[in-house]
Amino acid sequence: MTPAQCRAARALLNWSQQDAADAAKIGNATIRNFEAGRSTPQNATLEVLQRAFEAAGVELIPENGGGAGVRMQKP
Repeated sequence: MTPAQCRAARALLNWSQQDAADAAKIGNATIRNFEAGRSTPQNATLEVLQRAFEAAGVELIPENGGGAGVRMQKP
């Protein structure tokens, strides 16, 4: 997950940084610093954040030649 994907996923869900932190059970500062490019969380932290987004209906699209992205999952 990239910082831009994190911001975009939150936007799709209309989540604040605190909402995302609460859903993933991580600190708000972790998300704030990641999105601002000041730090890169550990892989385990990124995985729980991704699972929180996925549980809420957002799919992260990996870099595949067209650029990384996010979209809502099919219902």
